Formats: sequence, C-alpha cells, structure tokens
Amino acid sequence: MSQILTIGQGDFTLNLRLPELGMPEILSFGTRAVSQSAVFDIERSSRVNGMDVAVPASVLLPTGGMGFFGWPAIVGHRQGRDFILQFGAWTVEGSTEKTVLRAVDGIAKIGIEITLTSHRPGLVSMSTALTNQSETPYQLDRCMAATFPVPEGQTELTSFTGMWGREFQTRSETLGNGIWLQESRRGRTSHDRFPIVFLENAGRRFGVTIGWSGNHQMVIDRADDGRRLVHLGELFEPGEVILGPGETYQSPVAYAGADAEAFHAFVREELLDWPGGAMSPRPVTLNTWEGNYFDHRMPSLKAQATAAAKIGIERFVLDDGWFGKRDDDTTSLGDWDIDARKYPQGLTPLVDHVTGLGMQFGIWFEPEMVNPTSQLFKTHPDWALQVEGRPLLQSRTQLVLDLTQADVADYLFAKIDTILAHHDVSYIKWDMNRDLTHAGGRDGKAKIAAQTRAVYALMDRVRTAHPNVEIESCASGGGRIDFGVLKRTHRVWTSDCTDALERLEIQRGASLFIPPEILGSHISASPNHQTGRQHSLAFRALVAMAYHLGVELNPLELTSEETAELALYIETYKRLRGVLHAPGANFHLQPTDGRYVWGAATPEKIVLIIAQGPQMVGEQPAPLRLPESVARLGGAWTITNTLPAKPEFIRISDGQKKLLAGDVGFTLSDIGIAGLPLPTLRPESALLLELERAGESRKDRNLQPS
Repeated sequence: MSQILTIGQGDFTLNLRLPELGMPEILSFGTRAVSQSAVFDIERSSRVNGMDVAVPASVLLPTGGMGFFGWPAIVGHRQGRDFILQFGAWTVEGSTEKTVLRAVDGIAKIGIEITLTSHRPGLVSMSTALTNQSETPYQLDRCMAATFPVPEGQTELTSFTGMWGREFQTRSETLGNGIWLQESRRGRTSHDRFPIVFLENAGRRFGVTIGWSGNHQMVIDRADDGRRLVHLGELFEPGEVILGPGETYQSPVAYAGADAEAFHAFVREELLDWPGGAMSPRPVTLNTWEGNYFDHRMPSLKAQATAAAKIGIERFVLDDGWFGKRDDDTTSLGDWDIDARKYPQGLTPLVDHVTGLGMQFGIWFEPEMVNPTSQLFKTHPDWALQVEGRPLLQSRTQLVLDLTQADVADYLFAKIDTILAHHDVSYIKWDMNRDLTHAGGRDGKAKIAAQTRAVYALMDRVRTAHPNVEIESCASGGGRIDFGVLKRTHRVWTSDCTDALERLEIQRGASLFIPPEILGSHISASPNHQTGRQHSLAFRALVAMAYHLGVELNPLELTSEETAELALYIETYKRLRGVLHAPGANFHLQPTDGRYVWGAATPEKIVLIIAQGPQMVGEQPAPLRLPESVARLGGAWTITNTLPAKPEFIRISDGQKKLLAGDVGFTLSDIGIAGLPLPTLRPESALLLELERAGESRKDRNLQPS
C-alpha cells in the first residue's frame, strides 16, 4: 500500500497519499483523518480518450505536461527547456505538528520541499520551496505556496473587495465550471483584492489566505472529476525570479482555517510577537492626524496631550508633519530629520510631556516612500524604483525607494533608529501610501517580490533593535493587512475612513480573519472628515468600542458635555476590554435589515453592541438571537447596564423598558428560542448592553451619564 499522511487535527485535516512519481494526491480535506485502506490504491479509469495511465485529478501543486490538464501551480523553464516537472523519490520528515515532504526531478534537476504544519487553533498551513540543482539558471514563472481542495458539488464563495476608505466589502457568488482567478499587482496587499476567500460546500465552510504583502494570486480550478483546487501564491513579474545554480525560491505561507474563530486564535497564539511575550491591554490611543494634519504647534500639542490624559487616553501618537519641511503631502518624505521650525528643541519636550502624563508616545513614519522634491531624492535619484527610459510615475506626489539596495535600507534604519534610540517611543505607525509601478532595480529587472522581502527585513531589523516598540501597519488605511505583515506588527489601521456608518461593514469584513483587538478603530469628529456625515458621539463611540479603540480628533475642540461623554466611553472601554478582547469570546451576527450586531461573551459577562445602519424596511426588528457559542454558556441572565443613557429608539414598549432596566430575567435557552425583543433603533444609532448572570452584582449599573 502507498503511504498516507494526515496533517491537522480533529475534523479539519488534510489527508495525502505519496506516489512513486508525481505530486502528492489529496484524499480528503476538512474531515477526520483517514485510515490505511486498499480502496485508496485503486486506480481511477478515465474516458476512452483519456490517459492510459491514471493521472490523479486532485494533487498538491499540480504540474503540467504529463497528463494533468488543469491549471498548473508550478511553471518554469531553462530558456525554453525543462518546462515539464515531474517529481519523485518522495521522503517524509517531521513531527505531529510539522511535516516536510521532499522530492526531486532528476531530469529537470529541480528539488522541491513542501512544508505542512498543523496549528493548534485549527489551521493547516503550507509553503513551498524550489531549488535549482543544475549548473544553469532556471526561470521560475509561477510557484504557488499551497493547494487546498474543495469537494465536488455546488460551491459558494465569499471574497473581499473595496477601495480606499471602503475596505473589506464582502461579495458572495456561486462558482461555475471555469477558473476563478484573482490577482493583485499593486505591490501591496491592496484595498480591492484581499488575499482571502471563504468557501462553503456540502454544509462545510472554511477559509484560505496567504501571508504575503506583495503581488499575489488566488486561483480556483475545477478538476475533471468535479472537485476544485484552490491555489494561493506570490505573483511574479516577467523574469522576476531566476534561480542561479544552487539557489532556492521560498514561497510565502498559505493558511486554511475552519472559521473566523480559528483564524483569530492563530493570530493571537502564534502569529503575533508581542514585546515581553504577551499582549498588554490595548491602550486607548489619540492619533493627531485628523485633529492637526500638518499644523504642528508645540503649545497646542502639549495641551491636547494634557486634555487626552484627563479623559483617560493612554497613548499619544504624533502623526505626519514632524520632519523635514513637511507642511503638506508634496514634500520631505525621505528627509527624516526633526523639523527645527516646528520643534526648535527637538521632539524631547513633547515626548517628555506625554510620558510625564503617564501616556505612551508613538510616532509616524512612511519609510518606503520619497517625494521628488525632498533633499534625499535630489541627492540620490537612483535610490527610487525605476526602469530606464520610462517615466517616473508619481502617486500622491510620491516615488518608492528601492529597499533592495543596501545603502537605502541602511539609511532608513539609521533614521528610524536615531528617533527611537533618543526618545521614549513605544509605538510606530508605519505607513505606506501608494501602489508600486515601474518597480525596477539598477539591473533593470522587476523588483516587487524582492521589495516586499526587503520591507519585511527592515521591519525585522527595527524590531530586533527595539524589541519593546510596537508597530502598526497602515497603507492608505487597510491596504496592507495580511498574515505576512502581522508577523512583524501588532496592529493594523483598518481604514482611513473613520465614518462610523462605513466602518460597520469594513470592520465586520475584516473581523472574519483578524481579531478585534488588532483592528484600529477611532472616534473621529462630526461632521466626518471623509464623508461629511454627522453622527452622535454615542454612535461613533459604540461602533469603535469592541476593537482597538482610539480617538482621531482635537480634544481641545470638544465642548464640556462632549468631553464628559467621551470620557465615559473611554472608561467603559477600559472596563470591558478584558471581555471584548478575550480569546474566543467575540462574535459577529449576519446583518439583518440594516441591523449589525457584534460583541463578546465570557462565562461571567456578555457585551452586546447593536447598531442600526440604514433605515429598516421592516415594521419592527426581529427578536435578537445570540449565536450558539453564546447560548452554550447557559443559565439565567439580566441586563445590568445600557449605553447611551437615552438610546435613539423610534418607539419602546413598557416591557422593553423593563427588559433594558434589568427588571426582566431570562435564560439563554429562552432567548435562543424567543430572542431578545429589542426596540427599533433610529438609523445611524447604536446601543450597548451588558449582561450578567442573574443574582450577580450590579455594580456596573448607572454608569451612563445622567
């Protein structure tokens, strides 16, 4: 009998059979481990005009040219020769958690190594390495990181699209007979083609994603027997990867998980590398961008910090405008020296003032970009990515620095290191505000793949030199959010749009694979700076509450009433973040008639946030039924606190008043059947409910403003 391998655990395993020649055959995926059986050794015959020798339809990383007629996951050649790959002599090495498969094509002289890992939260990951064992170069045109299978039958696909300010918009479709293909050529994760999809087939649902921040490719191919193969990998520009003798291409890592909970647990337990080894409670952040833009005045910034500390803010982040002669976004990127006009004594007086108030200090960088008007570009025009003879295309009046050049990377590290070494900085907001075009190096060859790895290397270098500094990944908002950058960072800026109504869908989509405490969500001014909409402070605060809460306004511009209300919501966040960010506690419900519901549940406390986006169509909302994960907590509960004090209900009955006042008890099994009969909220308003077990202390009551 042939050898069968199982990667994974429980009901989410990948079962493979190793052949004598060819790629590992996929026996099943997303099911329990299979036992050794003679049935797996039965060759499958094809139609009369098929191959005389059985060619498996579902294999890892299929290659073409030898009877497989689907989409090949690995493609390459030596000046037109050795275009066929057929690996054999497979070996297996590893443990329960990690399995490494190795094989070689002795004719093409290419070695392959496939690493498969089982992760405790319920994920399976895969990566691929190809090594040129010949004395002549090998051009690699395609090498997917992973292949995951989908059973035959109707398959529903959920993908994510969007644009600047409107990321993570979910789209659903039924897969047809042809190839489903998504490619991103922007040089970053992108706003419009996020590298993650969820697939549902025969009642089973799972998601796949790739941990990569550069060009990427996701392909779903339908095999001859009706099954589908999902391929994920890096997308190469022509001639971008040419392996010299003995050189190896190592792919990014691709992941498959059963559900959002599995992805969240993986990010929390394995992916994130926290200073000190564990995440501290996520500090309330004041980011200065929308409150100041480029208008940096020391007395005002100090006063804002003082006002922020009084209302409970814990981290002060100085955004764009502190360096060079940065009075607008057309100049000074690359000139990472403190602006002596704005800061004649340097940043130290502001940093000392902030930290003296008990807050952390953070600072903004955009290391990868340069303005053509900067002193850096005038001195080193050859440091920008460019292709000889082609125009230097600007985006946001920016060019991209070639971080693959050692001099460039050393310069940027030295500038960042100087700021961090001489100031008490706890946090970097690392921004990237344009897509990559004409991304060539001095040798005239494409550099997008190398640039992405160089960005990672610079981040790693900064982390090594300053291990106690957290990094936020920002890229025009949510343009670089993936498991590759999250190995090096601690938070992502979910979107540049801080409009609470837009954030409902943005945050719901992102939450399908990123835990809420990693998603930055800020309370901004009204009218909103991106959309012009006016929203109550309660709506803005509650929409941001469950995530990594921040403030994106000038606190000196608030009225006394607004200051008191904002302080209440900050205090509430601090009190509840242990529940909202507890591992395995958070949940989202599918929006119904414009009503969004999310929250978190622990054995002692349930926090529910209900937000009405657009006007309802129905006469009244359906009773709210909690997810099964919450219902399993069991027992009798009551509502112990509500925010805001006067929710914007269209109408409320006497019974509903008693329910919200905590005078009506209920069991989770009861509301699993009947649901919570909540009042109808006005459009663009929200409600927070705290639930505790009946008989527990109601010390949290009456925390709302009078």
